[in-house]
Amino acid sequence: MKPIFTILLFSFSLLTAQETGKWFYATMNLQDAYELQKDFPREIELLKSVGNEVAVYMSEEVSHELHGRVLVHGPGYIYRNSKENAIKNLTTSVKSSPKVNFSITEDATVNAAMNAINTQNIEDHILELQNYGTRYHTRANATQSAEDLKVKWETMAANYGRTDVSVRLYNHTNTGMPSVIMTITGTEIPDDYVVVGGHLDSTSSQGNDNAPGADDDASGIATITEAVRALFEIDFKPRRTIEVMAYAAEEVGLVGSTEIAQEYSTNDINVIAVSQFDMTNYQGSGNDVYFIEDNTDASLNSFFKQLIDHYNASGTHQLTYGTAFCNYGCSDHASWHREGFKATFPFEASFSSYNPNIHTANDTFSISGTANHATKFAKLCTEFLIEIAKSDESLSVNDFEQAGYTLYTANRTLIYTAESSSPQLTNIILFDMQGKTILKENDLDRSGAIALQAISPGIYIVAANLEGGKTIYKKLVVN
Repeated sequence: MKPIFTILLFSFSLLTAQETGKWFYATMNLQDAYELQKDFPREIELLKSVGNEVAVYMSEEVSHELHGRVLVHGPGYIYRNSKENAIKNLTTSVKSSPKVNFSITEDATVNAAMNAINTQNIEDHILELQNYGTRYHTRANATQSAEDLKVKWETMAANYGRTDVSVRLYNHTNTGMPSVIMTITGTEIPDDYVVVGGHLDSTSSQGNDNAPGADDDASGIATITEAVRALFEIDFKPRRTIEVMAYAAEEVGLVGSTEIAQEYSTNDINVIAVSQFDMTNYQGSGNDVYFIEDNTDASLNSFFKQLIDHYNASGTHQLTYGTAFCNYGCSDHASWHREGFKATFPFEASFSSYNPNIHTANDTFSISGTANHATKFAKLCTEFLIEIAKSDESLSVNDFEQAGYTLYTANRTLIYTAESSSPQLTNIILFDMQGKTILKENDLDRSGAIALQAISPGIYIVAANLEGGKTIYKKLVVN
């Protein structure tokens, strides 16, 4: 066997290796490798181990076995393009990430975004991706799904007039399937990045002629797409740059995300935080969200829990959460973690209650029948993006008169005025104190009045959006 593959010991593309059934290099958990070697001694070679990690040379067949019998999620290994690279990644310590102070300040904006999430949009997108039949990275449908997603994201941005948005295909070295990256350029600190992602490819241990991947991971792609659409709906313009990524070839060793994270690290791109959305629409456990504690950043996990405590403790947007452990290379967050970036992975269930249909032809939308569970993750995604990217600097209440704006209530009427020298008001949104949208008025004049007779007396928050992206927030009393 060895002489046939000698030339491949130095370099080969993953695409060719997977198509022809040849072997490839990877790193993985040592115990998992021992288990595979015990049962399939002719299909895997252990090259070198450091601690609980080992570099291996293994066949495609045994990698599928790893998918199905050792792990509950993810490939369980990280693909490496050479023996040297596999061993190097054993001896290279995970880089340390810089300290970042996170804060929760954007109540009105977050509540507006959560109210804008549309469950039907998520369902439609899951079905759209499911209908490719398979998105296995070597198949034409996988590349087609990436090209189509690029158009979908471009169209979505254009429909909202977002000239600050661009979408590109990221072509990889080790797979023919491209990743898709949407960039929303920050208004003030564009060299700081906030990343959300999920993987676009799918796989089936039964054979990849039918790998619909509705939950794993069409649900994640649909979730982040709808979260960003909701940000567009409320005209959110981030101070930091947001990038939304649909990774290629996650199912065969985190190939796409590994290349992207390594490039960002090499180029010293200042990525503040990364969140992975891989499987969001199957509720197999008592809590809504489970934060994966291995290969993630403890401070970022803690911040996510604070977000839920602050925004989702009760009411319409209520979420519950717990914690769980994953496994070696269980999703794309591990690629970013390896490069020293703060990463988190909110998952749909505990790993004892994961979706049993993943990696089979039965991973279809019909298993859940609704996108209600994924909707919860879309809301969580908007919280994360808004609070870490923050909106363009808002005007405080004390700045109103100086900036040329008047905003007050009288006789159950909301009165507003913008001086001719000040940016035009684009819309006014009224929220109750639970964050529910009560009314929204567009196409405003320089001054006007909005009737509030149908609104119950109480305390409300007004968000008045201005041309250029700034927002006035004010607490008002309706008698």
